[in-house]
Amino acid sequence: MNVKIIVAILVLALASMACGFSIDLPERPKAGPDIEESISVADPQSDETRLTLSFGAGKLTLSPDPQAKNLVEGTALYNVDDLKPKIQKSGDSIEIRQGDFKRLPLFEDMKNEWDLKLSDSPLDLTVQAGAYEGSLELGGLALKSLTVQDGASHVDLSFSDPNQTEMSVLRYETGASDVKLTGLANANFSTLTFSGGAGNYTLDFSGELQRDAIVTVESGLGNLSLIIPEDVDAELTLESTAVNINHSSGWAQNGQTYTQHGSGSTLTIVVKMAAGNLVITD
Repeated sequence: MNVKIIVAILVLALASMACGFSIDLPERPKAGPDIEESISVADPQSDETRLTLSFGAGKLTLSPDPQAKNLVEGTALYNVDDLKPKIQKSGDSIEIRQGDFKRLPLFEDMKNEWDLKLSDSPLDLTVQAGAYEGSLELGGLALKSLTVQDGASHVDLSFSDPNQTEMSVLRYETGASDVKLTGLANANFSTLTFSGGAGNYTLDFSGELQRDAIVTVESGLGNLSLIIPEDVDAELTLESTAVNINHSSGWAQNGQTYTQHGSGSTLTIVVKMAAGNLVITD
C-alpha cells in the first residue's frame, strides 16, 4: 500500500479516537481574600540552631531585630489556602516552609508575602526559594553560615552592620536572576562561593574585612560587577578567555591576574565565567 495512503489512514484513525474521550485537567486553586498570619518561633537557646526558610514564589523580606526574644517573629500574607506556611522542628533544626500546592499552582492574582525578623542568636541560616523578590537585610545578626539557593529571582541581600560572629562559609546559588549582595566584608566570612547562570550579579565588598577571605564566582553568560574598596588588599584571577573586563585605575594586570594593593586582610578572588562582562570598581 502507498505510504501516503497509510499515513492518511492513521491520521483519520487518531482523529476519530480523539473525539471519543476527553481529559479532565485538575482545577486550579482560586485566589481568595487576603489572610495575614503571625509567624513566631521560640529561640532554642542552642549554639547548634539551624534555621531553613523554604519559600516559593512571592516576596520575602528579612531584617534583624536585636531586641527580639524569639528566634523568628513576623507575618505571612497570602490569598491561596495552599500557601499557608508550616513550621517544622526537629531538635535544633527549624524549618519554616510555604505550603505545597495540592492542585495546579496559581500565579495570576496570587499573593504570597513573608515579612520576618530574626534575633541575633547564633545560627546557621538557609534560604531556599524559587522565582521570587527578596529583600534580605542580615547585618547585625550572628550567622555562623549562610546558604541561599534560588531560581529566577530579583534579590537585594545586604550586611549593613558587621556579623556578630565568624562565618565559616557563605554560599549563593542562583539562576537567571538579578542579584545584588552588598556589605559583604561585614559578613565576616572565610569562604564565599557564588554560582549563577545567565543574569546580572553585583558583589559589593564594602564594610570591614576582619580576616583573609577566599571568594569563588562562577557564572554562565552574564554581567558581573565586583565592587572592592580601594583600600582593600585584593588579588583576582580570571579563568576565561571570552569575557570583556573593565577595571578601575588602582588595579594592576599580569596576564589573567589582577591585583590591588591595600592594607589589612587580603581578599583572594577567582572568577570563572563562560562569557559576558566583568567590571571591577571601587
